[in-house]
Amino acid sequence: MKNLYLQIPVEQSANPSLVLATITGSTGSTPQKAGTSAIFGIAGLLAGTVGGGILEREVQSIAQAAIQSKQSGYYHFSMQHDISNEQDAICGGRVSVLIDASPTDHNAVFEKVKQSLLQRITGVLVTCVSRLDEKQVQIHRSWFTGEETNAISMDYSQLLQTEIASMLAQGKSGDFLEFPDPGDALKEWFFLEVLFPPPQLIIAGAGHIGKALAHLGWLLDFSVTVVDDRAGYANPASIPEADHFLVEGFGPAMQSTRISIDTFIVIVTRGHKHDADALKPCIGSGAAYIGMIGSSNKIALMRKKFIDEGWATADQWSAVHAPIGISIGSKTVQEIAISIAAELVQVRNSKA
Repeated sequence: MKNLYLQIPVEQSANPSLVLATITGSTGSTPQKAGTSAIFGIAGLLAGTVGGGILEREVQSIAQAAIQSKQSGYYHFSMQHDISNEQDAICGGRVSVLIDASPTDHNAVFEKVKQSLLQRITGVLVTCVSRLDEKQVQIHRSWFTGEETNAISMDYSQLLQTEIASMLAQGKSGDFLEFPDPGDALKEWFFLEVLFPPPQLIIAGAGHIGKALAHLGWLLDFSVTVVDDRAGYANPASIPEADHFLVEGFGPAMQSTRISIDTFIVIVTRGHKHDADALKPCIGSGAAYIGMIGSSNKIALMRKKFIDEGWATADQWSAVHAPIGISIGSKTVQEIAISIAAELVQVRNSKA
């Protein structure tokens, strides 16, 4: 799912009044897990989800009321009793939802999150909740990347710093921690959420397949970079879903690109003319995925060339997905892009 925190400033331009609803805890069978969020405006749901169905309708009703009252709150729902409806299926679990009536007050924090993620820095978003009365709460947010020295000047400062350090060390995306357990008498508690940069999808080639794949990559929550030496192809007007463009030779561009364990590389250069140039810097790079389009004959010839020239060992070449994509009998550009995207998801999920 797209990072909803970064969507709040964007949504604000068209919807001055926003509410952020976040599932903070659940037990039993529930439609979504802790950390799942949704943004609501006066007209209803704008982005994200807290599970759909009757729970989402109930949360939406509370959110719309919060837009008017400007009061944040903390709510608990029983999926069997509080929101039952004869026409809807009931999961049977319990869900806690934090309603932030003024999420745009934290835009400065969300900007810090954005800048960190753009630099591919992982951090922990700390949401401090202070109880004002039975339902109403006050919310404060902070962003920590492990570089802060004076972290949090609150009652739980040392314990929080320990938890933050532990979450960053474990490096599990999507981890969401309630600290401590917010009992009825507790006046202040925290939610800690690990936020990772989205996985990188680097597409070498801005032709028809590259363009179609950039669209699918955007839908699948990749940060999409398109590489091509033709400015007329590699630009926002041609490929609006791409986040970044590298307009230069394929070899130098791939050589200068930071490749890590969350980098997915797809090589689809025009006429396969520049495939080898794009592939060489990727060999042994530790990328999560390297795939190259081409016929079996072309791939076999390139494999021999790479091994004979010492550009790759047999083991290194075996890590390249070539021919690329899952076999679905693809014929059209769109079908080929779908087969590649399916393989990207398969590899990404196998590493989760």
